[in-house]
Amino acid sequence: MTRHIRFAAVLCALLLVALLVNATRLQVFQAVEYEDNPANRRQTIARYGQPRGNILVGGRPITGSKDTGEQLRYERTYLDGPLYAPVTGFASQVYGTSLLEDTEDGVLSGADPLLAPFPLLGDLTRARNPGGDVVTTLHEGAQRAAYEGLGGRTGAVAAVEPSTGRILALVSTPSYNPEALSGNGPSVERSWVGLNEDPDRPMLNRAARQTYPPGSTFKVVTAAAALDAGVVTDVDEATDSPDPYRLPGSSKSLTNEAEGCADASLRAAFMWSCNTVFAKLGVRVGVSDLAATAQAFGFNGAGMRIPYAVAPSTFDTSVDRAQLALSAIGQYNTRATPLQMAMVAAAVANGGQVREPYLVERTTRRDGATLDTAGPRPVRQAMHPATAVRLRELMTDVVREGTGTHAAIPGATVGGKTGTAQHGIGNSGTPYAWFVSWAQGERDVEPKVAVAVVVEDADADRGEISGGGDAAPIARAVMAAVLGG
Repeated sequence: MTRHIRFAAVLCALLLVALLVNATRLQVFQAVEYEDNPANRRQTIARYGQPRGNILVGGRPITGSKDTGEQLRYERTYLDGPLYAPVTGFASQVYGTSLLEDTEDGVLSGADPLLAPFPLLGDLTRARNPGGDVVTTLHEGAQRAAYEGLGGRTGAVAAVEPSTGRILALVSTPSYNPEALSGNGPSVERSWVGLNEDPDRPMLNRAARQTYPPGSTFKVVTAAAALDAGVVTDVDEATDSPDPYRLPGSSKSLTNEAEGCADASLRAAFMWSCNTVFAKLGVRVGVSDLAATAQAFGFNGAGMRIPYAVAPSTFDTSVDRAQLALSAIGQYNTRATPLQMAMVAAAVANGGQVREPYLVERTTRRDGATLDTAGPRPVRQAMHPATAVRLRELMTDVVREGTGTHAAIPGATVGGKTGTAQHGIGNSGTPYAWFVSWAQGERDVEPKVAVAVVVEDADADRGEISGGGDAAPIARAVMAAVLGG
């Protein structure tokens, strides 16, 4: 009998050891595999079992969470959803996350280990902490002015603070309400299908993820390259430019919308946006120097994040002289996001220096304690400081008495550049209206805001002036909102 008891005891011990080994295998070595298994809903239930952290603008939450009482308990809500959609993106129980909701998901959902009071203990228990908050750099007044200024038109606005790179406004229209995608009911799928099939593409972030031919706003870059290279030494000297200008090696000629462009000075050509002058300047500067200047402004760069990815703006370096002439006036293969063109204007306002733009000021725990801050941003010199001074003069002339008078703000110094970008087969599409600008209040020691506006469905009959007529008033409203506090 004693032998049988010992045998049973040994067997029970072996079974206990086997159970412990298997439990260790499952809970330690294969835990991640089981957690990530689509059939395991515990992580999903836990993810939506508590309110999500908030995204803040001006200290005020523009997001929230709604208790549904269902298994996936909390759904995302949005305050002024269409206004901020190009910033927040969506947080959906079915379709995942996008934009800031995606890049900052760890903080917002509570999964980031830094949210735990004792991170090592959190790793062992795998507990989910309360979601943290994301504080943006946005200026509420500027964001609203941009959105209301675009109205029902298709377009985008980007505004940055020149001295820091803080993004003050990022608007894209038409927009959508991200809350329509938050839950998991049948209406969510209908909304998803409708938004993706909409020909107006409301979920496209045109301010940061759509590139356009920048048209005459690119003449800021061409002027900077010409001044830096010494091709132009006196902005008031005649440039020996014919009107029309025959493209090198081609039978085609380039003309102007404005009068008096023949042999115009750089100042006059910039003020009235003479295509012939800048096309010839681009050829004289050469593809190497013009491309180098464009790259210094941010063109042909890869991997810019704000923190979500931004579409790269491009300047084609494999062009012949005729194509270079067109590239120099923002046509041919030259493409830019509104955010990139806001950076161009900001560089002029900031003494030639480009600050990398950013959208998140800091992240915090729910109690307000700071987790992370943006920190200092990289700086690069896009042009000589003396060149920036001259370009500020030229851009100020545009607003004071040129094509950009609609951007003038009483009591402030405003510089700008209009643009009309042709596109489509044979340039058959409705031209895009552009305006880039910067503004400095009379009591400010430096410019406070730089803006880029593009309107896709602008007035096609207004030629080169359409940027001044359609886009400049929007930029003025955004700049006035920032200067007003």
